[in-house]
Amino acid sequence: MWCQRLAWLLRGQHGSTGRRWPWLPRDPRPVLAAPARCHPTAPASPRCAWQLHRDHLELRYESTVMRLDFVWLRDHCRSASCYNAKTNQRSLDTASVDLAIQPQAVRVDETTLFLTWPDGHVTRYGLEWLARNSYEGQKQQVMHPRILWNAEIYQQAQVPSIDCQSFLETDEGLKEFLQNFLLYGIAFVENVAPTKEDTEILAERISIIRETIYGRMWYFTSDFSRGDTAYTKLALDRHTDTTYFQEPCGIQVFHCLKHEGTGGRTLLVDGFHAAEQVLRQAPEHFELLAKVPLKHEYVENVGGCHNHMIGVGPVLNVYPWNNELYLIRYNNYDRAVINTVPHDVVRRWYQAHRTLTAELRQPHNELWVKLKPGKVLFVDNWRVLHGREAFTGYRQLCGCYLTRDDVLNTARLLGLQA
Repeated sequence: MWCQRLAWLLRGQHGSTGRRWPWLPRDPRPVLAAPARCHPTAPASPRCAWQLHRDHLELRYESTVMRLDFVWLRDHCRSASCYNAKTNQRSLDTASVDLAIQPQAVRVDETTLFLTWPDGHVTRYGLEWLARNSYEGQKQQVMHPRILWNAEIYQQAQVPSIDCQSFLETDEGLKEFLQNFLLYGIAFVENVAPTKEDTEILAERISIIRETIYGRMWYFTSDFSRGDTAYTKLALDRHTDTTYFQEPCGIQVFHCLKHEGTGGRTLLVDGFHAAEQVLRQAPEHFELLAKVPLKHEYVENVGGCHNHMIGVGPVLNVYPWNNELYLIRYNNYDRAVINTVPHDVVRRWYQAHRTLTAELRQPHNELWVKLKPGKVLFVDNWRVLHGREAFTGYRQLCGCYLTRDDVLNTARLLGLQA
């Protein structure tokens, strides 16, 4: 199955520069069961035709060919007795549906599918709704439209920062910020007072703050107060955070409150752009990175902090129905002992990991920014890797993690696809 899905995705590639992920081809010509009869809706309406099979309805609407199981069609009925439109919740007991159910009658007009079931219940579906919500329809859609980027693409896009007052006080400013964040995986807010309290107010505009073993809002200096390389002045290679959580934190917020010294620029790399290059150049490596689960681990015994966290998952995570990449879990610092991979796979995994690492380290993929007091950076930790160059002097950052669900919820309520 993986090889087939990768083949479908590869056939849809037309270059990677600044475009959305993924491009998926439409289904091949439908294979129709020989004994089935085709029922066009009307001679003057070639947009829709349907066929009954033993256990499903095959429906062609415009360019989408759908195969709709009868149990699925009964289960998703939107009638008042089956679905509560006020709460947007199912009322029908799915376990009560006969798994051998078949409709007694089927009718299709210009816009609607009608099914009459053995007990006389009538189900109605809009054809547009079916085209959007069928498996075949979902396979042609992306869950999260994105623009993949390297340093040149991002700089040429001239993505604007959002003013703090506009971000906090207007839906227009908030929406523009979220649109930038969803498309690029990073976004900036400017003219923020350089305090932890003001940074917290900013973060809470879009999400509940996710409290972790690092606390709710954190100060970040080079005092090695935590058992982590980040709490030093050393350079940090590109990585995503909290890979040792079962669900890595979705969004990270950085605000440099003070830096009296040199260096310390922040490195940002679009992991999805790099993964796409791997898919195009070495699809077998992409497949392996999306298939093999690894452990990541954080062991801490410093001062009063004692933690042992373990998270498990592949480096690349994709939705199986449309091959859309939704999460990269990449952190060479926190990757645990590889003991989930058999000996006949482990060398190939190292080769695949090397291919991805080489792409992530390409200089043209590196976006370097200097964080300054008043400019807050939001990073999609499921997509964009971050790092840091070594620095001198005193440098203090504050920030937090945000819950991904709440950020996406805020975006959807403003009319964005998220």
